[in-house]
Amino acid sequence: MAQPYPGTLLRQRVQARCGLVVPGAANALAARVIEQLGFEAVYLSGAGLTNTFYGMPDLGFLSLSDVAQHTAAIRNAVALPIIVDADTGFGNAVNVRHTVRTLERAGANAIQLEDQVSPKKCGHFEGKGVVSLAEMVGKVRAAVDAREHGDFLVIARTDATAIEGIDAAIARAAAYAEAGADMTFVEAPESVEAMRRIPREIACPQVVNVVIGGKTPTLDVSEFAAMGFGLVLYANAALQGAVRGMTQALQQLRDSGRLDEASGLVATFAERQALVRKDDFDALDRRYS
Repeated sequence: MAQPYPGTLLRQRVQARCGLVVPGAANALAARVIEQLGFEAVYLSGAGLTNTFYGMPDLGFLSLSDVAQHTAAIRNAVALPIIVDADTGFGNAVNVRHTVRTLERAGANAIQLEDQVSPKKCGHFEGKGVVSLAEMVGKVRAAVDAREHGDFLVIARTDATAIEGIDAAIARAAAYAEAGADMTFVEAPESVEAMRRIPREIACPQVVNVVIGGKTPTLDVSEFAAMGFGLVLYANAALQGAVRGMTQALQQLRDSGRLDEASGLVATFAERQALVRKDDFDALDRRYS
């Protein structure tokens, strides 16, 4: 029996507006952890990918081929719906059309586009700029027209809060929804009251992005759900946890000259092999030998 299209499942969950928690992954291994823990979707984080793939900050260094390569790797690793951060779409509206087609064919079930000028910056950095409303509306329309499956979701993000204020950001998001975006994403609101306004004043489901240490207040998921957010994004929680874990394990090795499973600082060898499904590959080896 054919499995349901993952984007259809994702659409149903976000339309319920009950605060679906979606962690971000910077690579396929992190996506495997997210799936193993029972989360219902995974987000390929542009910031996380830039940090881990290049060891650089989120300042617009990724290419479409970088993102497509990692999307395909995650699609091969998990069955979850994949939401892909495509930054500004890698060009104008015509480029956005190509971006959507490329990433959908690589295995994405949703794409996030933002209205920053290129090169973009992390939404919680200073010094951002946004393109005109008309330019971003054209990109949203191009993305909607380009998708092949009707339940491939187009998520339109605005970074206008820091530049034009929350009123302008909400107006932009509403315009993107009018242009056909399935969800909108007002990045970096700085107060609880501003967050309450977003799902109340924009018709389509909304994303709230919890950046640990960033500008947006961190609330319990139940509070975001009560506000009516469809999706609660923790884009780089796994990455920040991994950095802390790597640092602690390697400090132990540096300081003591020894590191083993008994330390509790590392996953066991068996846990690591289980995560990458080595038993499945052993079975394939036996089958074809």
